[in-house]
Amino acid sequence: MNQTLALYQSMGNEAFSKAVGSFAPYFSTIAPTFRELRPGYAEVSFPNRREVHNHIGTVHAIALCNAAELAAGTMTTVSIPEGRQWIPVGMTVQYLAKAKTDMRVVANGESVAWDGTGNVEVPVDAYDTEGKHVFTARITMNLR
Repeated sequence: MNQTLALYQSMGNEAFSKAVGSFAPYFSTIAPTFRELRPGYAEVSFPNRREVHNHIGTVHAIALCNAAELAAGTMTTVSIPEGRQWIPVGMTVQYLAKAKTDMRVVANGESVAWDGTGNVEVPVDAYDTEGKHVFTARITMNLR
């Protein structure tokens, strides 16, 4: 079993989320909580609070990008074969609606070919508490 996945399963959502924030402090700026993590899938949530607001009082673009990279990166780590590495090399995003609530961010890589090398595109989507699709990203990961 992948070491990161084993760590997640042994620690649980809250403790694993805090550990990721201490390992990669930038992610802690959104106060994320992992909801699910498995090969091909990751779900992260983060609260709507002043620290993630833009000038109009909604969740700012970079907070959504931050959560997207966290979900996609962690999912990639548990999806690629043991001993392999990855690095993000690009991200395209679309802001579909104002994000006004807590966020649920889903990286669904079930259709990604994780065994290969080179660039793969990881889809990530963010939803508000009403289930409204507010953000979409495609993160290009270079698998080595």
